[in-house]
Amino acid sequence: IKEVMIMSKKNKVNDGKKKVNKRNNIFKKIFCVNGRFELIGLLKNLAIPLVGGIIISLITKDSMSTYGLLKKSILTPPAFVFSIVWTILYIMMGLAAYRIYMNNKQGKNDYNGYFNYLVQLLINFLWSIIFFNFRLYGISFILIIILLIFIIITVIKFFKTDKIAGILMIPYILWTVFATYLTFYIWMFNEM
Repeated sequence: IKEVMIMSKKNKVNDGKKKVNKRNNIFKKIFCVNGRFELIGLLKNLAIPLVGGIIISLITKDSMSTYGLLKKSILTPPAFVFSIVWTILYIMMGLAAYRIYMNNKQGKNDYNGYFNYLVQLLINFLWSIIFFNFRLYGISFILIIILLIFIIITVIKFFKTDKIAGILMIPYILWTVFATYLTFYIWMFNEM
């Protein structure tokens, strides 16, 4: 019986070590690029979309009451969901950009992926102003199509440089496809 208890304790200790190793392995896979980690680079690349998102939310906050009055699709999530989703997406985008940034520092060709990332991010921010502040829903729809094209190009270039960076961007594509549908719906039922 003592041997069984000792073996059981050893198995629990080994299981605990495996979980810690697995967490460390995930950390290394995401944050270490070719065995290197750079805190300043990570913080910069996380700050770009997050700070940009905060600035845009401040610029568009006075237009949210008008948005609440629009006819929206039954698939439109509650307003609080958008800030949660965008925060998660901006973090994932920042992590993906960090990985490309690190690859660039190590001399790996990113096929202009980082540049495309910055361009699509600017289009993303511009979309919010055009949609919420100016209420130009038709132009917003055209702009979100352009944004989606730039995101797809960026993701393809990210995949060529760093598979994990590409994977981190996939939820952003999916959310933007959904946002494209929502934008189209609002345009069709509110502006036309």
